Amino acid sequence: MRLSNLADYAVVLMSAAARQCGSVPIHAGMLAEQTGIPGPTAQKLVSGLARAGLLVASRGTGGGVRLARPAAAISVADIIEAVEGPIALTSCVSEGRHDCSLEGHCKVQPHWGVVNGAVRGALAEISLATLSVAPKHPSPPPIPALAGDEIRL
Repeated sequence: MRLSNLADYAVVLMSAAARQCGSVPIHAGMLAEQTGIPGPTAQKLVSGLARAGLLVASRGTGGGVRLARPAAAISVADIIEAVEGPIALTSCVSEGRHDCSLEGHCKVQPHWGVVNGAVRGALAEISLATLSVAPKHPSPPPIPALAGDEIRL
């Protein structure tokens, strides 16, 4: 499973917005510049994320966008669903979908809801606040020599 580029960009854009502390409005163009996301794509994402209630937009002098709520209260699942819709690994669990050749005799279909719920739950546990800080990289553990390996200095 892979995120679409748009969902990936939305997470990157929201992380950049969160690093602005959420209180100072920032323009979509500045977010594009900071993240490397193309300007038109950033504008499209800002509009969609504002419609989804994750960003608040203000116009005019001093306008821009800011987080609609604290970064700790926005999850990766919220961002992905704002762009992609409900998180689902298969389309057969969507209401009104009848395009699967196995429909009617699939023994797994009733269980996909549990799987999708687990994936969504895992993504819901990761907050935007977590993604907005530099990761702490511990020193990599030493690589043990294998029996018979010769170590040369």
